[in-house]
Amino acid sequence: MASDFSHIDSETHQPAMVDVGNKVITNRVAVAQSIVVLGKAILSHLQENDIRTKKGPVFQTAIIAGTMAVKRTADLIPLCHPLPLDGIKINVEVISEKEVAIQCRVAVTAKTGVEMEALTGASIAALTIYDMCKALSHDIVIKETRLISKTGGKSDYQSK
Repeated sequence: MASDFSHIDSETHQPAMVDVGNKVITNRVAVAQSIVVLGKAILSHLQENDIRTKKGPVFQTAIIAGTMAVKRTADLIPLCHPLPLDGIKINVEVISEKEVAIQCRVAVTAKTGVEMEALTGASIAALTIYDMCKALSHDIVIKETRLISKTGGKSDYQSK
């Protein structure tokens, strides 16, 4: 029985890292986004595009945490390949009176893509915002984390 899942070995039916040895090296970029609902009470602490807490600047810390997480994706997700990343850019933006959006863009020149790295970066940045704001309120929701786009490799993707 063949598997449609790339991380399941078709002969042994066991989890396996995909062999990318025969793939072509291309420039690949992935963008992921997380939305965090902080609520009006927390966002009322916004000053100069960041929230200052006793732990420090929330958005700046989230960007650093997300960047560190991208670099450690292969250590966190068992079947991800370690990749020589070309670039990581994370933005945190207030998108409504209650919500912030975190966008994580990751670039690599390699045989495999960086979707998981972008999703990991956005996720850890969202969790860091939660951690740093929980003293103000626990009424925080990490609403969604999703892939926005990817280019390079076999096919491109753009969310609708």
